[in-house]
Amino acid sequence: MKQVRLGRSRVRVSGLGFGGAVIGNLYREVAEETALAAVDAAWEAGVRYFDTAPHYGLGLAERRLGRALADRPRDSCVLSTKVGRLLVPRPDDGGLRDHAAGFDVPADHVRQWDFSADGVRRSLEESLRRLGVDRVDVVLLHDPDDHWEQAVGEAYPALHEWRDQGVVGAIGAGMNQWRMLERFVTETDIDAVMLAGRYTLLEQSASDTMLPACLRRGVSVLAAGVFNGGLLATDAPEADAMYDYRPASRELRAKAERMREVCRAHGVSLPQAAIAFAAGHPAVASVVLGARSADEVVRNAELHSRPVPRQLWADLVAAGLLRPDIPAPVT
Repeated sequence: MKQVRLGRSRVRVSGLGFGGAVIGNLYREVAEETALAAVDAAWEAGVRYFDTAPHYGLGLAERRLGRALADRPRDSCVLSTKVGRLLVPRPDDGGLRDHAAGFDVPADHVRQWDFSADGVRRSLEESLRRLGVDRVDVVLLHDPDDHWEQAVGEAYPALHEWRDQGVVGAIGAGMNQWRMLERFVTETDIDAVMLAGRYTLLEQSASDTMLPACLRRGVSVLAAGVFNGGLLATDAPEADAMYDYRPASRELRAKAERMREVCRAHGVSLPQAAIAFAAGHPAVASVVLGARSADEVVRNAELHSRPVPRQLWADLVAAGLLRPDIPAPVT
């Protein structure tokens, strides 16, 4: 699988990445053996970039990913995790589950925001223990939406120092919005941003100024959430399909259905087009997809590898389903 360098760093990621949120029991429980098999399938498909975070299942995703990769040579893949949330033990969880945060795991810890230098150092140390490794390749500031001053004033300098010292290979930030990510791109010296859900078939808000800024500054984009939480994940969007962590509106479901019809005329499935669209932007280094089973991983890898006719994008524009000013993906 094609390898792409992150920014000006020496870190190279596979064009398809494995997103770890789902194996942290996102929305519903995933059996241990099923989660480990999903990671194995990603490896067999040529995926060499694996992303996770403490937030995902209160550390479960990190522990599972570490177990799944334990027998693989450490230098043969790229690992990224995130900082900004510390996991603090809850003395008595009362049998609660972490459903409010979207994960079906025991609520035996609470998340504590901390973008201080000491906080992110502690977060990374704890992640290394959960992963069972002595280093990760990429560290991302995770969702600093309400913490810009501390994130840029304390956490970012710590990450910058780690990179200078060779503790990590690349640094960046990951968010569900693009405006603050654009500030990181233009006001700091990061290597990559993980952009979730803001450059997809259904929304291209990041394309106006942020993605051009990434190209100017040599910052790579890790495209996550390209299915917008589920609506674009299947070729027949269901009535209860999710869009950005909430039920999709009737209007969005209708738009997805119209897109499916245009795609079908070209022999392309809706999820295939969704992957190709995000991957086709010149700023995007990797499309990061979550999966809860080996079968889902194999399907995603196959879709990622299939070419998409260039005329499809023109037809989506002609149908009023895609903005005419969006550059046609290079597929």
